[in-house]
Amino acid sequence: MGENLSFILVNWNTKDLILGALRFIVDTVHGYTYEIFVVDNGSRDGSPEAIAAAFPQVHLIQNATNLGFARAVNQALVKAHGDYIMLVNSDARLMEGAAQVLMAFMEENPDVGIAGGQLINEDGSRQNSIAPFPSLATELLNKRLLRIFFPHRYPGKERYYPHPIDVDSVVGACLIVRRQAIEEVGYLDEGYFFFMEETDWCFRMKEKGWRVSFVPGAQILHLQGFSVARAKTEARIEYYRSRYRLFATWRGKTETILLKGGLILRLVGEVAANSLLLWKKRYRERWRTYCRLLLWHMRSCPSHEGLGR
Repeated sequence: MGENLSFILVNWNTKDLILGALRFIVDTVHGYTYEIFVVDNGSRDGSPEAIAAAFPQVHLIQNATNLGFARAVNQALVKAHGDYIMLVNSDARLMEGAAQVLMAFMEENPDVGIAGGQLINEDGSRQNSIAPFPSLATELLNKRLLRIFFPHRYPGKERYYPHPIDVDSVVGACLIVRRQAIEEVGYLDEGYFFFMEETDWCFRMKEKGWRVSFVPGAQILHLQGFSVARAKTEARIEYYRSRYRLFATWRGKTETILLKGGLILRLVGEVAANSLLLWKKRYRERWRTYCRLLLWHMRSCPSHEGLGR
């Protein structure tokens, strides 16, 4: 009997996190046949050995270096057999029944290409799990205020959704994708090293007529940011790089130039503001980060800087 569902996880030096993510999959997913792929991006913390020892059923793909998230996922997509693909970050934990809720929703809605569940914090509070497609407003203005004052245009965690809704995009910490939709729109764009690859996928899904949905009944604990906690500045560089790529692809040259100019001005302001409080460690660390990001922009955003580069 073939697999209904293929899980794909990408790991880069997050041994404890990835083992936890796998344990939650094994413990909570029932009623479906499934396979699990882990793509290890050149970890040096003993992750591959630990995964093989604890979960021998996992299909482990080992890369010599960090190839980025999108390229790693695509390596597994080539080998996966499931009618549905579930991407799970190493810092995500499937709560009991989450996978089953997402699978049932996909089977009941054959025109949905991608769906995501409700991401939650350890205290049970909601995280942002959905997002409008990035625009100059979302990237240059305060996102939280946009969600508060314009909840229909900018949905977010501030509003409770009792039932599934269609959205622009879902946050990629945990999402399910229909195999048929992937075959139509293609794999992840490997030009995204880390961040925004799932947003680009949602753009492409919508372009081909597939729905993107949020399913709040599926809850996923998300240990937000733990997977890049040791490389915060490098992760920020990748986030800026991915934003510029997304805008260049979907918003055009003019909006990309305006975005870059606006973000540079914001960085200048952050450097100036935090320089006034350098005697406090928190602000001193922020100042260093903003200086590094501003310097990266002043050097025309070199490609050799960032995670794993």
